[in-house]
Amino acid sequence: MKIAVPYDNGEIFQHFGKSEAFRLYEVEDGSVRESHDLSSNGSGHGALVGLLKDEGVDTLICGGIGAGAQSALKEAGLTLYGGVKGKADTAVSDFLAGKLAYDPAVHCDHHGHEHGHGHGCGSHGH
Repeated sequence: MKIAVPYDNGEIFQHFGKSEAFRLYEVEDGSVRESHDLSSNGSGHGALVGLLKDEGVDTLICGGIGAGAQSALKEAGLTLYGGVKGKADTAVSDFLAGKLAYDPAVHCDHHGHEHGHGHGCGSHGH
C-alpha cells in the first residue's frame, strides 16, 4: 500500500488542489516502511491525481477536496479519506491503527455557498 498526504511543514495541507508537496508513505505488513516527500511542481488539481497515480499511490488522506478532484481520484482507483486535520504522520499512524477520524462527505468549502445548503457537491441545479 502507498499512502499520500498533502503536506506542509508537518501538517496536512487543507486544500488538495493547491498542494505543493505530498508525503508518501510505503506501507508493508501494517506499518510504514519508508516515507519521502514529493513536490507537485505547481501542478493543478487535475494533474495532481495523475502524479499520485504515477507514483503508485492507492490511498489519499487529505483535508479539503473539491468534487472534481474526488471524481478524478475515484476514476484513478485511489481511496480517499478526506476532512482530516493535524500532523500527517499522526494521521497515517491512526489510519493504520484503524482509528483515523475522517469525513466521508468531505467537500471543499473555499467556494463559499455555491454548493447550497444540505446538498452534496454534485447537486448543482436541483
